[in-house]
Amino acid sequence: MGKRYQVLALWIIGIGLVTGLLLSGCGYSIHRQADLPFTEIQIGIIENNTLEPKLQDKLHQALTEEFMKNGIMVSSVADKKLSAVVHTFDMVILSEKEEITIDFRIFIRADFTLEDRSGKKEFRNIESPFFVSFASSEDLSTLLAKRDLAEEKAMEDVAMRIVGALIYR
Repeated sequence: MGKRYQVLALWIIGIGLVTGLLLSGCGYSIHRQADLPFTEIQIGIIENNTLEPKLQDKLHQALTEEFMKNGIMVSSVADKKLSAVVHTFDMVILSEKEEITIDFRIFIRADFTLEDRSGKKEFRNIESPFFVSFASSEDLSTLLAKRDLAEEKAMEDVAMRIVGALIYR
């Protein structure tokens, strides 16, 4: 029975070492909440300078979720305040079928300002790092629903970039 436990223990240690090597080799690292540069943030005004409605609401929601995923509380009384201006919303046609557009690509770009007691820091041209595409040859309501989901995904990408820039700078 003792030999079996030794083999099992060696397997567990081996798997742990391999997992640690794989994670460290692909850029991932584990951070404790105490290692974060701040523990709470306020999301200020988000301006939408595009013609696309409700982008400011989608960005606010995406920022809130991304901060919370990373262990940072969103509070209306936090010392640090993040504001944004959405400058660009592009929806480009990728392909058509029988004169009906079936593939689109969405691209978003925004500027961010982080304010705290020490002053302001600006982060310019934060954009969705990947083009979010969606396809639809179905009815208009399905197309609009897919477009809405694609906009939310693009906002999540922008939120992930700015939160990463704030945490790991």
